[in-house]
Amino acid sequence: MAGDATSLAKAIREGRLTAGEAMEASLAAAGRWEKIGAIAHLDPTLGRAAAEHADIRLRQAPSGRQIAPFLGVPSLAKDLGGPFAGLPVAAGSNLLDRSPAAADDSALAARFRAAGLCFFGLTTVPEMGLALASEPATGPVCRNPLDAARTPGGSSGGAAAAVAAGIVAIAHATDAGGSIRVPAACCGLFGLKATRGAIPAGPSFGNHLGGIASELALCRSARDLAEIFDAAAGHARGPFADPSLAPAPSGPLRVGLLAETGEDYPTDPARSEAVEAAARVLEAEGHSVVSMHWRAFAAAVGASGQALRDIIAVNLASFVGSAGLDAGRAERLTQAFVSHGSRLEATALWATLEAAVRASHAIWCLFGQVDCILTPMLASAPLPIGAFPFDHDDIDLQIRRMTAFAPLAALANITGFPALTLPFGVDRDGLPLPVQIMAPMGGDRLLLSLAARLERQGRWQHRFAVAGLMQ
Repeated sequence: MAGDATSLAKAIREGRLTAGEAMEASLAAAGRWEKIGAIAHLDPTLGRAAAEHADIRLRQAPSGRQIAPFLGVPSLAKDLGGPFAGLPVAAGSNLLDRSPAAADDSALAARFRAAGLCFFGLTTVPEMGLALASEPATGPVCRNPLDAARTPGGSSGGAAAAVAAGIVAIAHATDAGGSIRVPAACCGLFGLKATRGAIPAGPSFGNHLGGIASELALCRSARDLAEIFDAAAGHARGPFADPSLAPAPSGPLRVGLLAETGEDYPTDPARSEAVEAAARVLEAEGHSVVSMHWRAFAAAVGASGQALRDIIAVNLASFVGSAGLDAGRAERLTQAFVSHGSRLEATALWATLEAAVRASHAIWCLFGQVDCILTPMLASAPLPIGAFPFDHDDIDLQIRRMTAFAPLAALANITGFPALTLPFGVDRDGLPLPVQIMAPMGGDRLLLSLAARLERQGRWQHRFAVAGLMQ
């Protein structure tokens, strides 16, 4: 059995292995998988201390009592976002030193630890999260464990590679333009960009990005994703009002079906067919399917790409300036984003944000016709290593490349709606066929319920077992 975080936690609770043994298994797997470059920073001492604490908690608990859903399960944080106490984030960049380690947890990191996860390192990201691949000049180059010639995606590529390889069963991830969902799609995993405001971003809000960014996790099952969402969501303490997170409806749904992504960003037939197959499954369960067309999304997708470009650029320029960093130490493309952000006039940024608001309204109108929307997640198989180079200064080209690979990724970030991806089949090269589902604001549990239903079809099987659960 390949397993997931829930099954590993159960094995630890039942005494089939200790948290310490699970940690040693993950550390050994990290060594075996070193060549895929999933881990940018490894701290075995921190991991062993966390596992020892988990074992103490288990010994003190009444027999068989579940005191935390993932108690003793090893995990990795992303080298961007957080922070997680004891782990020195560098965002894949020479701009930041790998020390000192964070002194305190973010609100989300504290909730992850309360859920029982034991962290022992940081996963690889592209510099400052600026690509849908994870190949920072600082190293390591992160490769897809399903095909080492291809990317695991980005910017949470290291997290996805680690989970798909079974180094860990669950890993922290962030998403500002598809950075959870694209790596999940590349590696056959489950990933959710939650409703804006559902997941805490404080107390510093340094990775908030004007509301487009969201943090959660990459998972091997729908049940793991639902469990970590429940552990993390709600009472975020700003900057937005807590969204109303409705339970999944029990009655028939109107399922929007968007299987094609237009002439400018065409999706290959296999990935379109996976979306149609998922729609047929839901239709067979009694839900109605409503065909949708790219022209209803095209303008919002275009506005989302421009908003992503400008918000990230302004954020980077502000960060570099306020921290007194030398932008010349960054990669060439990162320098171009910083330069654009420094030069962007307030009126131009305002126009970009106005267009993003109109895009959000347009999607709201679509949700007047349907309860959820099924779409492709990727337009093609995971791209070759090197498909997102940083050796140029054309930031618009970078945005076009990302949109061509994942046409509907940034839309959820810019508009604020929840979106979830899951694997729903396998292509002729043995790579996952992912689908994406979007829902209205607060519809996260609807997405999690649909993911569980589609997962039960058994159209994707993990290739590698979770460390500690290997037979």
